[in-house]
Amino acid sequence: MSVLRFDKGGGLLPAIAQDHLTKEVLMLAYINEESWQKTLETGKAHYWSRSRGKLWLKGESSGHVQLVKEILVDCDADTVVFLVEQLGGAACHKGYRSCFFRKVQGSELEVNDTPVFDPGKVYNK
Repeated sequence: MSVLRFDKGGGLLPAIAQDHLTKEVLMLAYINEESWQKTLETGKAHYWSRSRGKLWLKGESSGHVQLVKEILVDCDADTVVFLVEQLGGAACHKGYRSCFFRKVQGSELEVNDTPVFDPGKVYNK
């Protein structure tokens, strides 16, 4: 029996990845029971890819793996925070350290970070 309430989210729960030292929010993804168990077993963040419909080890393509240092669970047991060591310097598939590299400036989005890597080279696209 899982400590999480996967039934509340239709089998998927939000998982927020934060840097374990700075607490910077790196990304938001989703987990299911399979990815939860793999994360617990390996100590590496595993998610459920909604777009690909499959289990996803963070960094399997880029090498930018997340080592899970601690896991926090919210009061309803339907959201988790993975406190991680982000290897390779970037969590975002667009090459930025964090997926939250833009801020709202009036009615526009302004990039407020510098890419760590070129996604075209890493993902061969």
